[in-house]
Amino acid sequence: MQLKDKTVLITGGASGIGKIMVRLMLERKAKVIIWDINQESIDKTIAEFSNIGELFGYNVDVSNLKQIQDTAKKVKSDLGVVDVLINNAGIIVGKYFNEHTASDIMKTMEINATAPMFITMEFLKDMLHQNSGHICNIASSGGLISNPKMSVYAASKWSLIGWSDSLRLEMKQLDKKINVTTIMPYYINTGMFDGVTSKIPILEPKAAALTIVKSIEKNKKLISIPGYIYRFTRFGQAVMSINIFDWFAGDVLGIYKTMEHFTGRKK
Repeated sequence: MQLKDKTVLITGGASGIGKIMVRLMLERKAKVIIWDINQESIDKTIAEFSNIGELFGYNVDVSNLKQIQDTAKKVKSDLGVVDVLINNAGIIVGKYFNEHTASDIMKTMEINATAPMFITMEFLKDMLHQNSGHICNIASSGGLISNPKMSVYAASKWSLIGWSDSLRLEMKQLDKKINVTTIMPYYINTGMFDGVTSKIPILEPKAAALTIVKSIEKNKKLISIPGYIYRFTRFGQAVMSINIFDWFAGDVLGIYKTMEHFTGRKK
């Protein structure tokens, strides 16, 4: 996909890999819209990147359906059709399931699982009308493999992967030129996963963001970062018994212990 002159909306675009993707899209001469819950971060990002290209920011809590609907209406009124939607906003509460509150569960599912669907619903109609567009959903390798202290997060990302790839197939079945890319990264060093320890290298944000943008440009369908994560998980689960897979993933690779010292981003 040629990104020049396209209108790109990035949720969670004022920090982490979202902010890096904002810069990458501006460098490709796209018009970029940030949705973020933090107005101060939006203002700083716009001030930092305004000399590169056209950049607009909207303060929105994506766990709030009315805010999504109202802000989407304003975006379409102000700026017209969104050509590329990147559902990037996400949260994690790293606890054993029995330690979660109902609020933890609801907020995680609202932001990670249902918000991408509600946001896409607002902009998909225009994409269908013009018969072009691209939707990129940032899921997680946590949506491929179970992990202690990530049960609710994993549930939200498994949900996102299933919906995202089903949407891709629907667009294909309807013969629409709307591409859907599902991204499943390993832990990214943005602060969101502070305290995580891993034998598998933790991803650097700039490299991960660039991989995502290039995946959109190349109309990729399902991408894990690094690529071997998807292949290993699917192959291992297919050929190994559950006990052997648990031993290999847990004891050999240490995946099941990665969240033992998790602290997350400081408030």
